[in-house]
Amino acid sequence: MAVESRERGGGQGLPLFETKKLGGARIGHKVFAATILGCLGWIWVYRSLHLPRPGEKGRWAWVGMFVAEVLFGLYWVSTQSVRWNAVCQYPFKERLSQRYENDLPAVDVFVCTADPEAEPPAMVVSTVLSAMSFNYPPEKLSVYLSDDGGSALTFYALLEASKFSKRWIPFCKKFKVEPRSPGAYFARHSDVGREAAAAGEEWFATRKLYEDMKHRIEEAMERGSVPMEVKEQHEGFSEWNNPTVTKRDHQSIVKIVIDGRQGDAVDDVGCRLPTLVYLAREKRPQCPHNFKAGSMNALIRVSSVISNAPVILNLDCDMYSNNSDSVRDALCFFMDEERGHQMGFVQYPQNFDNITKNDIYFNFFRVFNEIELREMGGYEAAPYCGTGCFHRRESLCGRQYSRDREPEWSCEARTRRDETVERLEEDAKLVADCSYEKGSQWGKEMGVSYGIAAEDVVTGLRILCRGWRSVYYNPKREAFLGVAPNTLDLSLVQYKRWSEGMFQIFISRYCPLAIGHGHIPFGARLGYCIYLLWAPLSLPTLFYVAVPPVCLLRGVSLFPLVGSPWFVPFACVFLARNAYSLAEAVSCGATPRAWWNSQRMLLIRRTTAFFFAFADAVLNSLGVSQIAFDLTAKVATEDTVARYEKEIMDFSGSSMMFVSIATLALLNLFCLVGGLMKLGMDFKFTGQMVLGGLVVLLNSPVYHALFIRRDKGCFLASVVFKSFVLASVACSIGILMG
Repeated sequence: MAVESRERGGGQGLPLFETKKLGGARIGHKVFAATILGCLGWIWVYRSLHLPRPGEKGRWAWVGMFVAEVLFGLYWVSTQSVRWNAVCQYPFKERLSQRYENDLPAVDVFVCTADPEAEPPAMVVSTVLSAMSFNYPPEKLSVYLSDDGGSALTFYALLEASKFSKRWIPFCKKFKVEPRSPGAYFARHSDVGREAAAAGEEWFATRKLYEDMKHRIEEAMERGSVPMEVKEQHEGFSEWNNPTVTKRDHQSIVKIVIDGRQGDAVDDVGCRLPTLVYLAREKRPQCPHNFKAGSMNALIRVSSVISNAPVILNLDCDMYSNNSDSVRDALCFFMDEERGHQMGFVQYPQNFDNITKNDIYFNFFRVFNEIELREMGGYEAAPYCGTGCFHRRESLCGRQYSRDREPEWSCEARTRRDETVERLEEDAKLVADCSYEKGSQWGKEMGVSYGIAAEDVVTGLRILCRGWRSVYYNPKREAFLGVAPNTLDLSLVQYKRWSEGMFQIFISRYCPLAIGHGHIPFGARLGYCIYLLWAPLSLPTLFYVAVPPVCLLRGVSLFPLVGSPWFVPFACVFLARNAYSLAEAVSCGATPRAWWNSQRMLLIRRTTAFFFAFADAVLNSLGVSQIAFDLTAKVATEDTVARYEKEIMDFSGSSMMFVSIATLALLNLFCLVGGLMKLGMDFKFTGQMVLGGLVVLLNSPVYHALFIRRDKGCFLASVVFKSFVLASVACSIGILMG
């Protein structure tokens, strides 16, 4: 096929994508990195030479500071490993179309949802509709919705979406609509905008159909049941006739809602529709279901029965398509004649459409997306991030890479075109049963990995270790957009889940430093450690935030005098590191205020979510606790949304993480005030006072919520009481020991 493609024109012999190394700022970065590394070395020398004698006051605090600074330094080195290999990827989808338009491979799209209460079906089907509307031949597109909640309401929403798709898909293609999620599109464009003017009455009619569909879905959700007349019209609802069917205990349900193989499956203008499938895999209380990983593996097997496309895209239920050409861009990497044969997956960045101007919760991964991930892609070892990823089916299913194996892109050879819908559904149910995986390699060598919360990253590492390569592509127009957490509680829960899963990888046999040798470049393996070490990074951070202020009360100096030459490396690291971090953030489009908010959130995450994740991961490795999957809710009250849009932090949670936030903030405030009263402006303690002052400044929203605010987003009274007690006890111990 590669030989044939070169005879088809379209830039004969030219690649379908190019990788260009970035120069420019690299020299400046090398100077910066060398300066920081040299200063870190001098700091370590200072700590070694000035270690207090045994029995001298502050000896153990000094040792702890030394250990913390060594750990910070080593972690910083890992963050630099991905900044030495800056590249940009450029796919050429015009060449792809000219060479392969008639031979494009089929694509299966997986959309995963788990709970209609936390993930509203109206939002879920907007994501499904955006995938059905890709700029791609519909007969080669199949969209699967995995409903781990096994809800008749979600199935009803999908039926409604299938009807609306007949109007929505031709509307998108006629007017080149972006984004192709109706929920996002109509929220973004008003009825007096140029889009409405260009489409005229058709725009208003389509919006009316969408609003009617959304209203029916939301009405059913409020009622808690599907309208009886709808149940009578569609035999699929018979699956829920048994009253014993629950979210955690039900049979396999597979329904082909639109059979794209049939000539009568057409939209309102007579064009073919994509295949649309509903799946609720079997769940039984006695069988582990392995959360999202189990859902993905069931989707892989069910899709292999129905459409068996060689390329798979998986999306979270809130991650709608914002760029209808993303599938063609991804195929450029897979189908390139020279390098495409080794591509296992193509990862797009995870972006959000509800980020506020100054990103109060640091949800927008600007530096992560535009620098760190991009440069890991330069090693052709980008991580699999769990959503917005195009996979080669054979790499995801456990096949070892072999250069001798020719890729099979043909659609006809892979599908069961003559089978009836009923037969396909019955066969698909068999592979969705919870007993199907017993004694198999699913979750081990095949499909998405089990046993670790960060199943996506492990799966990507295993694919790379089988000889495949991966690429990261960040187009100018974001490919996919999702919903970011709009409360501090949701944000911390999400980061706790991520960091716990990452650290589980680091202490498991899947650690890239151990398994990646010979398959993953060393720079990329260090790059993975940036995220795998989030959880243990909490320990030196907690020490640095809690111990210096207490030592200030005790009159124990932990930093050199301001006028001393030894103070220079401390000041240099602090100023250079923060200046460079600010420059990186601004170059990626962030405001200076957003950067400041990111520093606050880094402090909060490291001292709460990362610490609790570290503790849970250690307990899990010892067999004391079990892996849990905390679903991030996509719904919020009007008050919550209003605070988020005004960029007012929400501290209304009751978990121990909020007690930790308030306790550390109060501890630093009490110690700073007490230290100033006790020691005045003694230059021996300038370093500690500056450190304490910065922590107090970063925590200004915390103090506002503790002392001034009286809305529903301030701290709960129980949290305030516990925090005052803990901070007071810590200060009292410091004073008594002093």
